[in-house]
Amino acid sequence: MSSAPKTAASALPAAASPERCAAVLVGVDLGAPHFDGELQELGLLAQTAGLHPVARLTCKRKAPDAALFVGSGKAEEIRLLAQTEGAQEVLFDQALSPVQQRNLERAIGLPVNDRTLLILEIFARRARSHEGKLQVELARLQYLSTRLVRRWSHLERQQGGIGGRGGPGETQIELDRRMIGEAIKRTKERLLKVKRQRQTQRRQRARRETFNISLVGYTNAGKSTLFNALVKARAYAADQLFATLDTTTRQLFLGQTGRSVSLSDTVGFIRDLPHGLVDAFEATLQEAADADLLLHVVDAGNPAFAEQMDEVQRVLAEIGADGLPQLLVFNKLDTIEDTRRPPVLQDAIELDGRRHTRIFVSARSGEGLPLLRAELARRGSAREGVAAIGHNDGLHSRENTDE
Repeated sequence: MSSAPKTAASALPAAASPERCAAVLVGVDLGAPHFDGELQELGLLAQTAGLHPVARLTCKRKAPDAALFVGSGKAEEIRLLAQTEGAQEVLFDQALSPVQQRNLERAIGLPVNDRTLLILEIFARRARSHEGKLQVELARLQYLSTRLVRRWSHLERQQGGIGGRGGPGETQIELDRRMIGEAIKRTKERLLKVKRQRQTQRRQRARRETFNISLVGYTNAGKSTLFNALVKARAYAADQLFATLDTTTRQLFLGQTGRSVSLSDTVGFIRDLPHGLVDAFEATLQEAADADLLLHVVDAGNPAFAEQMDEVQRVLAEIGADGLPQLLVFNKLDTIEDTRRPPVLQDAIELDGRRHTRIFVSARSGEGLPLLRAELARRGSAREGVAAIGHNDGLHSRENTDE
């Protein structure tokens, strides 16, 4: 027999405000290297979604329990902790199956949600553009469709009258399944139209031979703040997860070259980003896949920045953008203690077997931004030189053919 799972629980001192739902945070260490033992990221997600974490509990298991994910004893411990702290909801840091979610709600007596739904709720609140709202709606519908039967499990399947089979429960399930299926189909069709429009816009930029740069990085790395600092825009930026979801594109004038480049701010990545969201946001993330250069923004003051970089690389690989040139921008230099500051603001490091230039900046104070602008100007000029050579070669080729 395996030893009893290790566990840790603690209450958070701050009291919940009446407007915000109090929640217990639960995390299960299954041996993954990125396990967040303090549940800091889940807490930030909960606060971003308008919830108030009042307690947290972690435990260690070799594998999830098929029925309750954490086992019956731990489920009872969660129930007592939630009751003591006056919580109205329980949040898990891992994805739960529909069966596990239903069983946990029965055992605990409170709504139980997982990390996936939490991210979906945040995306639903933050989406502003027509495309962003469609993408979120598709992801939510796809998530809901997998839990439809479980949510109607309180309705019994009854024998109908006059020889009919089924009953109100079964009828409701079938009706909802059909409605959700039709809604998913309609949303996909509308997103397809948006995707075609974006492809047309990208082709137009390609004809103008615009140098396209996309900001990518882990959520809350400061991408939008850096975007605003570079293009002097007023895109929404805040010290929170997923402050911006919709792609924003502006022209960035580089005085050294006398030319402008196209700069796009994209949605931030996060650990265990639901695959449904990666698929649903394909059109938005395509901006990164079609870029000439990726500005990979990293929170230099975060102790877990290496793991966050790995997660960004994983998502880039999913959308086919991992082979694009990258310029690493270590942001939030102003948050680093003097004893840990880098000796130089520009160097090079290896990432996934490739050497990349790295520049330290502070989007808030402006430190390091001149170096970043100079590097972007250099790369933009190099791109123009290559394009000009290719254009001349094409002319020579056509002249030879005409002869």
